[in-house]
Amino acid sequence: MSKTTIPAGYKSALSLYDTQTAIGMLKRTFEDGLMKVLNVKRVSAPLFVDPATGLNDDLNGVERPVSFDIKETGKDAQVVQSLAKWKRMALYQYGFAPGEGLYTDMNAIRRDEELTNLHSVYVDQWDWEKVLPTGRRDVEYLKDTVRSIVSVFCNTLKSLKSRYPEIPVSLNREISFVTTQELEDQYPGLTPQQREDAYLKQHKTAFVMQIGDKLKSGKPHDGRAPDYDDWALNGDIVFWSDVLGRSFEVSSMGIRVDAVSLAEQLDKAGCTERAERPFHKLLLQGGLPLTIGGGIGQSRTSMLLLGKAHIGEVQVSEWDDATKSACQTAGVTLL
Repeated sequence: MSKTTIPAGYKSALSLYDTQTAIGMLKRTFEDGLMKVLNVKRVSAPLFVDPATGLNDDLNGVERPVSFDIKETGKDAQVVQSLAKWKRMALYQYGFAPGEGLYTDMNAIRRDEELTNLHSVYVDQWDWEKVLPTGRRDVEYLKDTVRSIVSVFCNTLKSLKSRYPEIPVSLNREISFVTTQELEDQYPGLTPQQREDAYLKQHKTAFVMQIGDKLKSGKPHDGRAPDYDDWALNGDIVFWSDVLGRSFEVSSMGIRVDAVSLAEQLDKAGCTERAERPFHKLLLQGGLPLTIGGGIGQSRTSMLLLGKAHIGEVQVSEWDDATKSACQTAGVTLL
């Protein structure tokens, strides 16, 4: 069921024509910045994979991937749900050195996604991954990487506003680092989303850390697949959106599992059978490089930096009747 809410009095600062031009400028500027601060180069990526390889992202373990049969091979393929594991395998196969990495355009279909202002069944991301510098599998390297990515957001916004000064958006470069347990301790009576809203209203820019494992309450802050991020060394980059009056997550990222944390997390998640898949076997045997990576929503970034109220204003997708009606009533044009 749609959960679309358009803020009272909302009106896009940019025309439909200017929006399209601005999205192009935004993507070029953001990609250039990302390449420089992360030392990554662009590579080609798959739209679909063989499910038997274990390379597809299982997300929270309940989402149904889109599958189809290939006539010539006689096998099924799955549209990727993300490239979290594929990227790490690519770094291994391509021979990237420590401190080097890749990024790519990731396009996915998540047919079970709830439709909201921020969510669509169509997902487009800048997916990136890099080999960790020797001896840097630690929280400080994670934080330094977060600071670099946030600087790209801020610099891209600055460039956009030099051309479109009417964009009603400001971002805080000062990042507050907070763990999910600290959020639960600070706001014990709120839901995870409400905790993020309350925290971001005060701090404006935050990296919410350690997502996936159970908190003291016995529940996780949010779901994370057990076989890519290390739950102790991951997090979400979140900004405050003045347009929507809420927290606005733009990136999930983290230092990836090593053999020890993968085994522990597969056991906690009750899916130890994955250890027999080719990707997982190679990782457990120490055959894959230690990496850090993440995904940055392209439409999310466009929506945030252009001051839009609905993701359908910056991407073309399919919407239910309730979403269409809410947007039409509010004068919001869905692409």
